[in-house]
Amino acid sequence: MSDPAAHDAEILETQCCIAGGGPAGMVLGLLLARAGIDVVVLEKHGDFLRDFRGDTIHPSTLQVMYELGLLDDLLKRPHQKATYLTGVIGGVEVRVADFGHLPTRCRFIAFMPQWDFLDFIADRAKRYPTFHLRMNAAVDGLREDSGRIVGAHATTPDGALEIRATLTVGADGRHSTVRDKAGLIVEDLGAPIDVLWMRLSRRPTDPDQPLGRFDRGKVFVMLFRGEYWQCGYVIPKGDIEELRRRGIEVFREDVAEIAPFMRDRVGELKDWDDVKLLTVTVDRLKTWYRPGLLCIGDAAHAMSPIGGVGINLAIQDAVATANRLAGPLREGSLETDHLAKVQKRREFPTRWTQRLQIFLQDRVLGRVIGSNARLPVPWPLRLLRRFPFLSRIPARIIGMGLRPEHVRTPDEFAS
Repeated sequence: MSDPAAHDAEILETQCCIAGGGPAGMVLGLLLARAGIDVVVLEKHGDFLRDFRGDTIHPSTLQVMYELGLLDDLLKRPHQKATYLTGVIGGVEVRVADFGHLPTRCRFIAFMPQWDFLDFIADRAKRYPTFHLRMNAAVDGLREDSGRIVGAHATTPDGALEIRATLTVGADGRHSTVRDKAGLIVEDLGAPIDVLWMRLSRRPTDPDQPLGRFDRGKVFVMLFRGEYWQCGYVIPKGDIEELRRRGIEVFREDVAEIAPFMRDRVGELKDWDDVKLLTVTVDRLKTWYRPGLLCIGDAAHAMSPIGGVGINLAIQDAVATANRLAGPLREGSLETDHLAKVQKRREFPTRWTQRLQIFLQDRVLGRVIGSNARLPVPWPLRLLRRFPFLSRIPARIIGMGLRPEHVRTPDEFAS
């Protein structure tokens, strides 16, 4: 692999170079810097301000914030709390998940704009002298020496930037440059759906908890965001051009049919510029690492938006990575076996969460959007209606995940 660095590139040396300033990269950067590891985070954008990114902060992530002593300050930022999740299936309302009984500090999901969360993490991380965040730094190559990754190359407005690092982490999302340049093999698990995201205003008489509506060939998800709803409309994969051909007026009527109380505001969707396409991908790396390199978060495993668990898994990856690699990085003893142990730790929850998502995509969402008939309530949801305490099971899977991580790294700068 060639090294694209120019002779006049700015050169930085660090113990850990993280490509990507999303939830996985920023939380890992914070944890490593807090543990006394010198870390450089490279973020290709100039800020974190991008709409329709995952905005769910799950109870297990809130627990991590509590263990870091950051929870109270985080929750001072504007957010909405969801103590349960509700679905309306064929006109029948079912409480799908009740977080009120989780064995954790916060028994709710916090909806907070992702840029607010990332700004908060960046502000706390910058208080450690070993943390360095470079914005407008797009990773475009890796440095390799005798088969080992020894850093990365990035472009910035000021020219080329060369990072020399003991460990390079790819946390640069589902279209990861790092995993592509490293030649890691991606297994595409398939997804029959895409999602159209939009904003619609909220009325005082509207519900204030997340709501999913499933009926007559339509799936519509509504996330309470204070003054407005963030809404997702599920479509068969690749159908966006057909929808656009039919026209925005027909799409407005589709939304009004699945969510009748929104009929008085679908006119806020003036044209297709107000509707953003999320191309759903479910995949994972066969191997997450090479000598000197590790991928985590969406770079290692892109998740379906079902349950909004992608951010949660990414942050859990970051915690597990810090727990296992901070010591070897500090001691200068990092080996490939340490990277393999991170994958082994996180592969179980990744695989089983993706299996569950694929099952729901294929057996539930795929069937709903493939039929115009009135949708009967599936038997598992009938059980939830009859025995409400069973809603604690999906709450545990969604809110905590299958293997929640806890902070084991020390704060080397604590007084």
